[in-house]
Amino acid sequence: MGCFSFLKVMMILFNLAIFLGGGTLLGVGIWVAVDGNSFSSIFGSSSTLQFVNVSYFLIVIGAILVVLGFLGCCGAQKESKCLLIMFFSIVLIIFIAEIAAAVVALVYTSIAENILEATVTPTLKNQYGKVPEVTQIWNTTMSTVKCCGLMNYTDFTDSYYYKEHNTYPAFCCKPVSSSCSEAAARNSSVQGCFQQLLSEIRTNAGVVGGVAAGICALEIAAMVVSMYLYCQLDKK
Repeated sequence: MGCFSFLKVMMILFNLAIFLGGGTLLGVGIWVAVDGNSFSSIFGSSSTLQFVNVSYFLIVIGAILVVLGFLGCCGAQKESKCLLIMFFSIVLIIFIAEIAAAVVALVYTSIAENILEATVTPTLKNQYGKVPEVTQIWNTTMSTVKCCGLMNYTDFTDSYYYKEHNTYPAFCCKPVSSSCSEAAARNSSVQGCFQQLLSEIRTNAGVVGGVAAGICALEIAAMVVSMYLYCQLDKK
């Protein structure tokens, strides 16, 4: 088996796996979107899934993977230059978008913090404890991440929740307490969710970086192989 034939077979198998994986994600996403109740009965509470719209995220990711898998697999099998260059172009766009997102995340973290503070804090003050959906999202987030508010407990000062209950959310105190006063919240020094998430990312930076590097390496390999096959078709 020559180099061209070997890479062609590997390209087909690799993209077949992508196609099947994308189809699985797409199917699960559609299932959750159409029949979330039966999904939640199997895997537990559906509140987080409903609020974060995981189903739509799965549908988008699944659809992209299905298209990529189809283009790569059929392009290699049919030896179609059109499909191969389309596959190369889509992977290149995704690769550039990932690099751009990483640069923006690293360089503009402080700007993102200011934007979030200007948009999310008013929502916390006006809707937490008043709008069930918003309250559930933040309760789940603060309970899971072990944080309080976006920046810290002061996000709830003079908020609707504080005026109604004359106390801060239980998650703002250590240990968690249903009667969390301002003094107790201040002495507990529970981090805001934004800073806590950044700390978690920094703590697991090695794992995150390794996964990102692995994904980028696969994308580069896919682009190199697809372009090699594309160029070799001119010589056949």
